[in-house]
Amino acid sequence: MTIVRQPTRAGVRDAAAKVAQILPFSPLFVHELDGVPIAFKAECLQPIGAFKLRGAWHRLTALDENVRARGVVAFSSGNHAQGIAWAAKRLGMPATIVMPADAPRAKRESTLALGAEIVSYDRATESRELIAARLAEARGAALVPSFDDPWVIEGQGSAGVEAAQQMAERGLGAPARAVVPCGGGGLAAGIALALPDAAITIVEPEGWDDMRRSLEAGWIEPVGPNPPPTACDALQTLRVSPLTFEVLANHDAHGVAVSEAEIRAAQRWAAEKLRLVVEPGGAVALAALLARRIKPAERTLVILSGGNVDLDSYAAVLGGEIAVAREPA
Repeated sequence: MTIVRQPTRAGVRDAAAKVAQILPFSPLFVHELDGVPIAFKAECLQPIGAFKLRGAWHRLTALDENVRARGVVAFSSGNHAQGIAWAAKRLGMPATIVMPADAPRAKRESTLALGAEIVSYDRATESRELIAARLAEARGAALVPSFDDPWVIEGQGSAGVEAAQQMAERGLGAPARAVVPCGGGGLAAGIALALPDAAITIVEPEGWDDMRRSLEAGWIEPVGPNPPPTACDALQTLRVSPLTFEVLANHDAHGVAVSEAEIRAAQRWAAEKLRLVVEPGGAVALAALLARRIKPAERTLVILSGGNVDLDSYAAVLGGEIAVAREPA
């Protein structure tokens, strides 16, 4: 029987120490909602524009030299792709990313600029997991999924370690609640491990709120048939993993869903109030607070998880127009 390693709080602390050796803390902004100071962790200002380099760095640095020489294969619509490409380049590893043909242009171009090879696939007719697994086997490379991996989960949790220190330094106290965007749940699970005393609220787009339904049911529920289009390409996960679900369920996390209109409003608010560019998937946690699906309260931490936008779509959002939503995977 194969024993699957579990992500741990100690692993999160190790990951945070690793990340701190190569990167400064991402900024923490404070802004009042209903007169209550709310902390916003700006992962959108990371070198790749998203938190994903945290898990990528922790995972790839855990590989031995022989495996590193054969490279890494990952599958992603863009942010995990860039995280893997960034970490692989820094470590001198070849990287191959399986990306949907309709991935946002900005994410695709950034992944290529970091030196990765891209293998395209059709979301509607092909399995990215199968393509990536075959490539990794053929090349003897390490296969690194975007959330279903203990090292990746621990790496993402380093954002919570940083935020707790930053909030303490600002006199805000320890985080009592963390509101986190959720696709596969890697970031949310990592934050839950990093902040064991904080309530965790995961946020997903309407129709893609499978983690919310899974937590309520007590078992994993996949996204239903014919899910609606969403601008949140980074959160289009059809089924969460047992690893992330178990961490969040054990932490007694709960979830909410937000509409596409609420997400666009959050992107505009972030631009106006925080002077930050936030992509749709990165804005869902903020959207939940602005829509009062979560009541603003002291010692609340909100993760702005990414800022990689297609400029035309983002301009439409800022102009109050409806940006083109992406078809379901």
